[in-house]
Amino acid sequence: MPSVPSRCRIVVLISGRGSNLEAIVKAIETEALPVELCAVISNRPDAQGLEVARRHGFPTHVIDHRLHPERASFDHAMMQMIDRYQPDLVVLAGFMRVLGADFIDHYAGRLMNVHPSLLPAFPGLRTHERAIASGASQHGATVHFVTRDVDSGPIIVQARVPILPGDTAETLGARVLAEEHRIYPLAIRWFAERRLAVRGGQVLVDGGQQSAERPPGETP
Repeated sequence: MPSVPSRCRIVVLISGRGSNLEAIVKAIETEALPVELCAVISNRPDAQGLEVARRHGFPTHVIDHRLHPERASFDHAMMQMIDRYQPDLVVLAGFMRVLGADFIDHYAGRLMNVHPSLLPAFPGLRTHERAIASGASQHGATVHFVTRDVDSGPIIVQARVPILPGDTAETLGARVLAEEHRIYPLAIRWFAERRLAVRGGQVLVDGGQQSAERPPGETP
């Protein structure tokens, strides 16, 4: 495994319960993920994920989007808070706000998101319902770099799950979420180990192999 000169510094942005945050924290605490989690920032003061972070001793902050009627003002406040920690990577973990072009450009190449579908299929919301309604046989999760086009950035890694007879959005979503918890720490680890490169809109791992999909057993 390539050596890492210094710990990759990450800031995690959340809006809700923080289940992906908890998976990242678990990987850090078991030393499977070579990063320093500098802070967790939420746009909602009632986000359950803030308590997850506090329980594990990580600094937390709230930038309430309701106090910023203009998106540019909210984005600027977020950038000011994030940049206090000088992160190498900003991780969106259930962060439910669309970010503006200035924010995305500021963190270009170091802004990562997980989405509950096999992109480019089903960008946006209600992915599980839409996947079932489409008659697809498979669904899944995607980790990607964030670009100005929503849910369209270069794909780092994907994981597939079958859509089973009788599936509901809840049952399918639970299987997809389990895969998110596996592949998101994995993608962050690849970034931390400086194993990722973007060429021609595609993400390469270790200088050559495209990382589009990983088998179910691979974890950080």
